[in-house]
Amino acid sequence: MLLLRDLLAVEELRLALLAGAGGVDREIGGVLVTDLPDPGRYVSAGDLVLTGLMWRRDPADSRAFADALVTAGVVALGAGDARLGMVPDDLVAACEERGLPLFAVPVEVSFGAIADLVNRRLAGARAGDLRSVLGSRRRIVAAVAEGAGLDRLFALMASELGVTGAVLSAAGSVIAGDLPEEQAVRLAGEYLRAIRLPRVVRAGTGGDARPFTLFAVDRAHRAAGWVLACRGELDVEIGYELASCVAMERARMEEGRRVERRLAEELIGLATSGRADLAELSARLRTCGIDAAEPYAVVAATVTRPGAADGPDPATLGGQVVEEVLGRRAVAAAGADGAVALVPLRDHGTAAALAAEVGERVAVIAAGLPRVRVSVGVSAGLAGAPAIRGGTEEAGYARRMAEMRGGGVVTSDEIYTHALLLATVPDGVRRSFASRLLDPLFDYDRSHQAELVLTLGTFLDCAGSWNGCAERLHVHVNTVRYRIRRIEELIGKDLSSMADRVDLFLALRAG
Repeated sequence: MLLLRDLLAVEELRLALLAGAGGVDREIGGVLVTDLPDPGRYVSAGDLVLTGLMWRRDPADSRAFADALVTAGVVALGAGDARLGMVPDDLVAACEERGLPLFAVPVEVSFGAIADLVNRRLAGARAGDLRSVLGSRRRIVAAVAEGAGLDRLFALMASELGVTGAVLSAAGSVIAGDLPEEQAVRLAGEYLRAIRLPRVVRAGTGGDARPFTLFAVDRAHRAAGWVLACRGELDVEIGYELASCVAMERARMEEGRRVERRLAEELIGLATSGRADLAELSARLRTCGIDAAEPYAVVAATVTRPGAADGPDPATLGGQVVEEVLGRRAVAAAGADGAVALVPLRDHGTAAALAAEVGERVAVIAAGLPRVRVSVGVSAGLAGAPAIRGGTEEAGYARRMAEMRGGGVVTSDEIYTHALLLATVPDGVRRSFASRLLDPLFDYDRSHQAELVLTLGTFLDCAGSWNGCAERLHVHVNTVRYRIRRIEELIGKDLSSMADRVDLFLALRAG
């Protein structure tokens, strides 16, 4: 028997009781490490729960967390102070009100050390296979809590429990573990179509079809969710615990990606505003992991759910989905109109190859969730910070075309298939359209030899890049800026607007 007071008395742990002094004689039956905001279904009566407070955002979270533990019959809660620097007063108050013992775990003391001590004390009172299985589960949980990572988790699952499988994204990519791609895609489809989880399914063909048990990793929307696929018909309690371990690691990874998203949002915001100078943009681009001369593409996305009354908005969900579709190789900045990601082409070579991969992954989600519309636009290949603005507009325009089609992936090549559009317009209408927009420029060029029409065409061909246009015309960049301003004054158009650029692009081709 191990009482809570016995654990608190272990000098080397230096545990400090903060609330619930009346419950120190409770018997500890096990230990569980969790940072899920609602751990209710993963804890059992008699458990000692250890948490790093990753779930806490405001005082209401503390009350909800304490309620879930009390309802489950948890013995006590141990809170690490590494993340916040202290155990928040609202959590102390919530535990005191509910009579739940709460103690602080110093930053120097690992959850693994506490779990090992508890498990060793409990081992003497348990026998045979039951003791072995429980010890294995606790060791796995403790290792993940210490930051073991997903690869280590799967190694422990295999060695301690004999469980193998993989963590998959909704798009069918293997995040951790080992599964053939075809099998991973099939299991991702089963996860997306499942009415209820966990679920036992068979993946394979004919007599080679093997059972897998599928567990949702967390409460993310399924289009952006992860699924734990374990070979065989796995015990539900063990599966839930393993899924919570994966969720803990995903939450840890997400903390780091929040910083990367903020940097991407700042870069894209500055680039599209036109206020930042080239040196600042180039420095921020390098901070986001893309060298000044490295090719990249802009990917824009939204995910709409017709009829949905709650949940993430199209831009936020679009960002979550596009990050998973891209295999978490890039982060997406969610804006008012959609999510935008700058994606290095080092793994794809070309924007067309990137778009093809994205299209395959989006098709998996579309097949599994037919009522969810994933719309993605992919720009042409770009290089350098000045191209971000034009590439963002290009990808956004392609994404809107995908939305009009009901979802899917549209590339910049498709939005510039002007020949198909112009071929359907009568000659007289084409000439009139071109004349109305371009005649003021031709007249000005004849009078001043200013080369405005040439500059306009080159500027559009360079996706709105001032420096690229200047290099191609062999003039100073300030000359390009002056000419573009003069063009805008003469024809009343804004060349920072994608719609106006398209009009002028078509007029140049129609004349």
